Amino acid sequence: MSRLISVAELFKGRHFDQEIVILCVRWYLSYKLSFRDLVAMMGERGLGIAHTTILRWVQHYAPEFTKRWNRFARVVGGSWRMDETYVKVRGEWTYLYRAVEFHLSRKRDVNAAKAFLRKAMRNERIPVKITLDAYAASHRAVADLKDSGELPKRVQVRTSKYLNNRIEQDHRRIKQRLRPMLGLKSFQTAAVVIGGIELAEKIKKGQFKIGKLGGPTASMPDLWRAALGA
Repeated sequence: MSRLISVAELFKGRHFDQEIVILCVRWYLSYKLSFRDLVAMMGERGLGIAHTTILRWVQHYAPEFTKRWNRFARVVGGSWRMDETYVKVRGEWTYLYRAVEFHLSRKRDVNAAKAFLRKAMRNERIPVKITLDAYAASHRAVADLKDSGELPKRVQVRTSKYLNNRIEQDHRRIKQRLRPMLGLKSFQTAAVVIGGIELAEKIKKGQFKIGKLGGPTASMPDLWRAALGA
């Protein structure tokens, strides 16, 4: 991981206080709000913020916040459930691969599945088991990675709709959050926003070591301050 700059430097030159920036980004990623919803909410607090300003904050800070939270991530298990769903970007369907990581792809094919698995293995431990749906390209991707030595031969591959029900339900939460956004305008922006939503979902599901950030009694704002400032 590249060296993280200080929090003061991270927010240097911003017209609004860093607490306002963090609040807007955190709420946008965590709740079913549009940018204009946040503009109205901030307006009730006496803050005149343009929706384009909040948009720029999300694009700039979501990856930075993810890097800082990831320092406190719990070690994931060795059993992965891999599945993909559809997300519309600029009026066209793209494919969101999800397991212990996520990968947004313009295509749903063997190469996309390989790219996802490589990203997941780069950022997490090598799996012991991978549960896939019946889609042939995903099985071919795993077989190719085994043949190339990137994935150990001992990794067990299973096909079970029942076992993948959990991640399919998880897709629903991501898509429900995307719905109020009225469409993602570019592939790059979509990847950034989805990465931020994935971060917010991981926080809700307790996938970080909050004991190092204030413990279970700490408020959400306090947890965020600790994670970003540590």
